[in-house]
Amino acid sequence: MDDSEILRLFNERNEDAISESRKKYGPLIRTLALRLLGSREDAQETENDTYLKVWNAVPPAQPNPLAPYFSAVCRRTALDRLRARTRAKRGSGVYEESLTELEEAVPGSDGRAFADTLALKNALNSFLSSLTPEARLVFMKRYWWFGSVKDIARDLNMTEGAVKMSLCRTRSRLKDFLKEEQLYETE
Repeated sequence: MDDSEILRLFNERNEDAISESRKKYGPLIRTLALRLLGSREDAQETENDTYLKVWNAVPPAQPNPLAPYFSAVCRRTALDRLRARTRAKRGSGVYEESLTELEEAVPGSDGRAFADTLALKNALNSFLSSLTPEARLVFMKRYWWFGSVKDIARDLNMTEGAVKMSLCRTRSRLKDFLKEEQLYETE
């Protein structure tokens, strides 16, 4: 079933929208949630929460295509769950490792303080569009999808060293770019 048909079901408040979404986007949502959370149970709950949030958002939202919309909702939901789970005890998973890597390039004390502002969002979009397709893909797989260096290397047929070097160079370019855009806070 294509996205327009699934959207029609959501707009009609037809519960088949959930089952059709699960068929089409379930693997994508489960993979993202599992990468972020590291727990099948938490990933399953996040998947279910994602469908509920989309159900409550459509209508009025009319996202097309649906894959990025489901991904964004799942990612926010999983990150909220991860923050709640690790509030008292900081974890050391890929999420925390990724944030640590970005600390020097992204403004704010831990890379999160500035993350939702429009200025930074626009700057990041501009920066990403300036990258080569390969560098952009490596960066997104690491910092949007929270993939491990090993998984990225395997997926892109690269060595782990090449992935690490690409990420290091891209973070350095990002820091310089944000300084030029006057979005990097120096102490």
